[in-house]
Amino acid sequence: MKIYKEDLSWAASQGLITEAQADALWQALSHRSGDRPQFNFANVAFYFGALVVISAMSWFMNLAWESFGGGGMFLLASIYTFCFVMAGKTLYFHQNMKIPGGLLFAIAVCMTPLAIYGLQRWMGFWIQGDPGVYRNYYVWIKGSWFLMELGTVIAGLIALKFVRFPFLTAPIAFSLYFMSMDLTPLLFGKNDFTWEQRLLVSLWFGIACIVVAYLIDLRTRRRDGDFAFWLYLFGLLAFWFGMTLMGNSNEWQKFIYCLINLGLILLSVLLKRKVFMVFGAMGVFGYLGHLAYTVFKDALLFPFALTVLGISIIYLGVLYQRHSRAIEHFCDRFLPQELRQLLPRD
Repeated sequence: MKIYKEDLSWAASQGLITEAQADALWQALSHRSGDRPQFNFANVAFYFGALVVISAMSWFMNLAWESFGGGGMFLLASIYTFCFVMAGKTLYFHQNMKIPGGLLFAIAVCMTPLAIYGLQRWMGFWIQGDPGVYRNYYVWIKGSWFLMELGTVIAGLIALKFVRFPFLTAPIAFSLYFMSMDLTPLLFGKNDFTWEQRLLVSLWFGIACIVVAYLIDLRTRRRDGDFAFWLYLFGLLAFWFGMTLMGNSNEWQKFIYCLINLGLILLSVLLKRKVFMVFGAMGVFGYLGHLAYTVFKDALLFPFALTVLGISIIYLGVLYQRHSRAIEHFCDRFLPQELRQLLPRD
């Protein structure tokens, strides 16, 4: 539920609270939510600046950096990391500027793959042969990137232990997503792997990420920071694309695929996560498109049947909105306590 100042003014006009209480409550709520991400100029500047720095030290890294050699890159990355950590510590702990301070810690975590790459280049140690220059880390799937991804995950977890800033889970989730692809050549012990093998690893790795995110969701409250969002997002990316892009299948398998996406939509309601709705809706509409252009391409009644189905869904939504309180009370009364504990606290 979002509350605006006009809502408190309305409550005062209805005699529920006084004007003075409305002003005092608004000031208290504004102070309490001051450290939460908000869409204003300051926060946009903080996040945009952080993304620019992360991009400069990752995706936009040019070949000139290779001239420093492995030792030089390791030293420079370590110096950058130290400076970002010290600046973040000052802002986060001493000046109570949680968002810019937390973002500086996130930038420091994002320096980890560059530092590990420099160290590996310096030592000449690679798991599956020399993977090439650093900028290829964001382009090519190779097992030799695994230690860089693992190191980033560990660095992110260490940072989270001391700094409770939800965005720190973003580099962790991003590295896990890359790891889901780079694990394929490691698991199969070769650089030449089939498309189906890659998709299979991606699917199961995505499921593992979603399960971890769900467990985090159970143990935390979102009003204290959404620590599960990025794991849900990248887990769903790995799972959904792995499932969707798997080779040719028969109509029965395509129907199962549709049911799984309907299950994602149901999970979006139970877990109160819109990201499940997005991927589930894409899958369902993809299946309906397959029916329209392949199975029922010459059927006159198919568009009318879909229209009736859509109107029926809207009508069910109207009924639910009218009787939502009664339905919620019914569920609270008959849903076992064991099942309630399986839903997020919020």
